[in-house]
Amino acid sequence: MLSIKNYFSKYEIYLWSISVFLILVSFFIFDRANYLTLLASVIGTTSLIFNAKGNPFGQLLMIIFSVLYGVISYSFKYYGEMITYLGMTGPMALFALISWLLNPFEGNKAEVKVNTLRAPEIIFMWILTLGVTHGFYYILKYFDTANILPSTLSVTTSFIAVYLTFRRSAFFALAYAANDVVLIVLWIMAALKDISYISVIICFVMFLFNDLYGFISWQKMKKRQQKLL
Repeated sequence: MLSIKNYFSKYEIYLWSISVFLILVSFFIFDRANYLTLLASVIGTTSLIFNAKGNPFGQLLMIIFSVLYGVISYSFKYYGEMITYLGMTGPMALFALISWLLNPFEGNKAEVKVNTLRAPEIIFMWILTLGVTHGFYYILKYFDTANILPSTLSVTTSFIAVYLTFRRSAFFALAYAANDVVLIVLWIMAALKDISYISVIICFVMFLFNDLYGFISWQKMKKRQQKLL
């Protein structure tokens, strides 16, 4: 049985608690109606704290978040976000879940074995990313996506993030942090037309802090694992 108190550090508990608190406050100040947004934000924040520990449960929560976020994006005609999360982030989170479960560190299914990518694979990843970005741009243009340039950039950062997550690289968290910055900009644009979306902005601001912590956590985890091998 997982003991939350013993499993998470005090800092991790504080980070999660503050994130959820600010998400709740922003929701009840600026929204108070779209409870789906609130649910998605809490699930998303919770997934990140598990991901920071290299726990596959975080990827399961990310699948759920992807579905909910896809619905939210559709409501503002952010078809790029909808297609990205329902067609790419969600399915890739499923593959990442399988990958993490199949690669536990020293048999510990609550901690994935951190992987280091070689130069040839990094080059392959960037070529693949350019192809995906190019293809998605025309798909988003066809659907008359709002704010198409940042939406396309979101596809780029999202693809890099999900690829690195699948490959168990510590840099997946930095890629998600870059994606968070893009999404903050996107939802600021949305909030200029509908103030209720400020709660979504706060959500991704907290995601940014959680992802930056996730990168630091994985770097420490990688060093610890290398010493034990």
